[in-house]
Amino acid sequence: MALINLESALRRALDTLKKFNEGCGLEILSYKRNRGITVLKLSSGNFRLVERGYLDQEVEVSEKQLSRQLKSMMKREFPRSRKVRMYCLNDPSQVGIERKRL
Repeated sequence: MALINLESALRRALDTLKKFNEGCGLEILSYKRNRGITVLKLSSGNFRLVERGYLDQEVEVSEKQLSRQLKSMMKREFPRSRKVRMYCLNDPSQVGIERKRL
């Protein structure tokens, strides 16, 4: 996907994740691709969030908690950003693929 506004990124990510099957997910990266958040849909209906950047952590949350947790991670990882990059992941092996850095 191309660059999208940070204000609409949360809603777009949540809408997209609801349509995914288990094992699929999203990767939300900063403009320079040096910080990001990866969200994977698990088989139990939960989601795994992996944060890389200012804070490196991995959290597993339910669908009910996803919006709040993702919003707090986005505020922490993209504090001054206006645009972010969003990539769809078709399987868990695509997590952490080195993307071109600026």
